[in-house]
Amino acid sequence: MTYSELETLYHLPLFELLQRSRKVHEAHWPAGEVQLCTLLSIKTGGCSEDCSYCAQSARYNSGVTPERLMEKCQIMERAKAAKQSGSTRFCMGAAWRGVREGTERFEQVLDIIQDVSELGMEVCVTLGELGPTEALRLKQAGVTAYNHNIDTSPEHYPNIVTTHSFQDRLNTIRHAQDAGMSVCCGGILGLGETTQDRLKMLEVVSEFNPQPESVPINSLMPMPGTPLAEQQKVDVFDVIRIIALARISIPKAKVRLSAGRTHFSEEAQALCFFAGANSIFYGDKLLTASNPAVEKDLALIDKLGLKPQEPNRNLPAPDADSKKALEPQLG
Repeated sequence: MTYSELETLYHLPLFELLQRSRKVHEAHWPAGEVQLCTLLSIKTGGCSEDCSYCAQSARYNSGVTPERLMEKCQIMERAKAAKQSGSTRFCMGAAWRGVREGTERFEQVLDIIQDVSELGMEVCVTLGELGPTEALRLKQAGVTAYNHNIDTSPEHYPNIVTTHSFQDRLNTIRHAQDAGMSVCCGGILGLGETTQDRLKMLEVVSEFNPQPESVPINSLMPMPGTPLAEQQKVDVFDVIRIIALARISIPKAKVRLSAGRTHFSEEAQALCFFAGANSIFYGDKLLTASNPAVEKDLALIDKLGLKPQEPNRNLPAPDADSKKALEPQLG
């Protein structure tokens, strides 16, 4: 969807925008289901990147203690607990710049993925940059989706990260898609960006070919010691508008209400679900930040008359549109 189309929708009266997004949502997601995802940091802190929002960067005194890659038995224990609590997708994140073929840590991660995939849940990983070989091996090991957010607009990105480029992000997404993995890609609101930056972020994501399988919408949770530690909280109505636009512009994607939910009332979360969100991170912790408790999430889902979505490991990656160029680029 083009920037001008997104801008026109964004400035509609809120209720009119919600009516439009709800119509799209019901056309593509009529079952009233919410995907429950558990996110586990399998390697925390000590990252060489300088992402201004991230407490895991080694460049900032954020209080996060660097940890080595978790033992497989520990990860499997957490994955089994996630499945037992109702999660249908298990997401594993590692604070690395990327992974490379032929390294011990990559082989260790592949071994972990293979065992987790045998539990029957969807498997998502976020490991930083990928080349085509690494992407293919992840797919073969059992990864169903690769998470790699673009965070913000191409124009604002250099203000947030300098150790890699926006195009680097797009290259990894291309490699994941070419390997046959679905892509989980969204952004973060509250990075000092303008409304225009938010709309340009959605324009880029909606123009992926194929479109992402899931789109996380994060609200910055300012972390002590990071350059964005003093940022103001995002207005919840801004979040609701962006969720509505994500639903309209990427209709077949799961739109994930991600980081920042601890700041939202139940009423605000209900509006997010109405606007088009149908996926959440579920559990007590979201990487290095807190997350609403399991029982509280289940109770809210029940109050709204929704139900947890079943896992679908056989869900194919979205098809590319042959009418579009296959290579995501800036422009």
